Amino acid sequence: MRPKLSDSQLVVLSTACQRPDAYVLPVTLTLKGNAIGNVLKSLITKGLIEEVPGRPDDTIWRYGDEGEPLTLRATSAAFAALGITPGDAPQGGNEAPSAEGAGTDAAPPEDAPVAPAAAGVQWARKGDKQAKMIEMLKAPEGATVSEIAERLGWQPHTTRAAISTQTRKAGLAVTSEKVDGRGRVYKAAS
Repeated sequence: MRPKLSDSQLVVLSTACQRPDAYVLPVTLTLKGNAIGNVLKSLITKGLIEEVPGRPDDTIWRYGDEGEPLTLRATSAAFAALGITPGDAPQGGNEAPSAEGAGTDAAPPEDAPVAPAAAGVQWARKGDKQAKMIEMLKAPEGATVSEIAERLGWQPHTTRAAISTQTRKAGLAVTSEKVDGRGRVYKAAS
């Protein structure tokens, strides 16, 4: 059974799971006060992210008891909670970079889950699911989460996370409004 996750938790996890090293930090989500800290702590409690030794160029979560830098990484349970498997990755050379190519002298921990694809523009190729979602959002009538999920075969939580992350990466502003008979409708404008 998949854990129930808030929209904020979904955004944090989906972003981390798209990174080659599955690292959570830096967080791209903007929340007020210590809300982001609370989101991260709840994900740690659920076992969806974990503290790992930080590399020299990593964003640090906190320092351990002996002063060692710690950062956060999505666990295998996070990938499972989002329904992401290596078979969901786009085809065509999006393997995680090696430690030498990452510009650091420390490799990611050996047990780091490997993200199914590197984040970025390459993920929204013509005809793939992200491109279809953006096409639906750009339509004059927009689209609801359930319409996108049904068309693309996604879970609703995956759809909400994709709307949040992929449209931002594509540089699209997304608006939403309640429409009688349809529910909340999302529209994207470039």
